Amino acid sequence: MTAPVTTAHERGVTTLTLDAPERRNALSGALLGALTDALHTADADDGTRAIVLTHTGGTFSAGVDLKDPPPPGAFLSLLRLLLTLPTPVVARVTGHARAGGLGLLGACDIAVAGASATFAFTEVRIGVAPAVISLPLLPRLDPRAAARYFLTGEVFDAAEAARIGLLTAAAPNADTALAPVLDGLRRAAPGALRATKELVNARVLHAFDTEGKAVTELTARLFTAEEAHEGMTAFLERRDPSWTCTGTR
Repeated sequence: MTAPVTTAHERGVTTLTLDAPERRNALSGALLGALTDALHTADADDGTRAIVLTHTGGTFSAGVDLKDPPPPGAFLSLLRLLLTLPTPVVARVTGHARAGGLGLLGACDIAVAGASATFAFTEVRIGVAPAVISLPLLPRLDPRAAARYFLTGEVFDAAEAARIGLLTAAAPNADTALAPVLDGLRRAAPGALRATKELVNARVLHAFDTEGKAVTELTARLFTAEEAHEGMTAFLERRDPSWTCTGTR
């Protein structure tokens, strides 16, 4: 088996690539473990000024792997690591991001995407809630937009993602948006970057400290409930779940 995360380095930037396209880069225990190790290794490299998180295939991440879901606490720990890692982390998206994949974007310091990217909080459509990912996302998102997209599971594009605060920037080509970001990070003093990252993430981390246990317990409860069983079964069988309203009534 190939590694689910690959690493490359160029001019002070270490790029970590989610590389399990056959699983749509779903967040399995193996992928979370590999990404955690890769983040620590990149951060420990004195030659790394910034980390870029990107992907192979047409999907940045489909969210939690329904066939091999990690414990909710493991995903929470990864999101917290992205926020507390001294090195800035920049997400680069050129495909689709769904559910837990949007949590990764929220935990990154900066996130950019190209015009082909699409986004959706699909949790409610399989019988669960975007509980753990709400911690990095709700402090960043426009409240009305968060309510709409969390509750409906609608798909939206990169321009809308930037408007509501999910993305830092959107452009016809993701690298067009990425280039000035990396140029700025390469010019910044390492110590100043670390201090500034702590400053801008303090409010987000407060949510982890005060609500982390509650949302982890909520996620565990919802994932074992009957609605989730039906929703996940329907998803894997490519059919509508039993609660879907159709017809005229």
